[in-house]
Amino acid sequence: MGVFDTIRQVLGWGAEADATRDADPEDLFGMSTAYVTMEADLDFVPSGDAALCFGDVDSTAFRDARAEVEAVLELGEEETGTTADFIEDAHGYQWVVLHDSDFENLVTSVHFAADTLMESGFGSRLLAALFAFERDETTAYWIYSFRRGAYYPFVPTGGRERDQKIEFKLQSVLDGELDVEDDTAYWYPMWPEGDTHPWG
Repeated sequence: MGVFDTIRQVLGWGAEADATRDADPEDLFGMSTAYVTMEADLDFVPSGDAALCFGDVDSTAFRDARAEVEAVLELGEEETGTTADFIEDAHGYQWVVLHDSDFENLVTSVHFAADTLMESGFGSRLLAALFAFERDETTAYWIYSFRRGAYYPFVPTGGRERDQKIEFKLQSVLDGELDVEDDTAYWYPMWPEGDTHPWG
């Protein structure tokens, strides 16, 4: 399952004091044009996967909000073909993992899930939204940090290493089209286990 480096300090609850601005689910729609640039200018194509990560809450209201997300995404599968898996990782964090060859459907579904949790009063539990891209043997992610209200690139290469050259290239090409985090100290890794995605 997904392994976070010092998750509570970085994307977790300790990062609230470092927030630069309020996160806005509408920011997620920036990916609707960014993915075109990723392919046209950088040869990275969508992998067909996206995910939303959030912390759990032991409350009826939170369970109701999550059930609403599950129910609507299940209904949406019939219309759009977008499939959703609900996963808990080894650290107790929850993931909504979406699969669709139509990238616009992925963006819409991630936005819906995030917006529903925020409108239900659980925006503080949202950690990150991830969009995966592929080029040759390389997988690159654009990660939206709800703690920072900004995107950043993440390109793991195996063995807990990352390709910073590609990450900076992604930043240079997409900055302006996406609200990219200026402080690279906040480009936190979300390491996959083996050859899997961060969510497992």
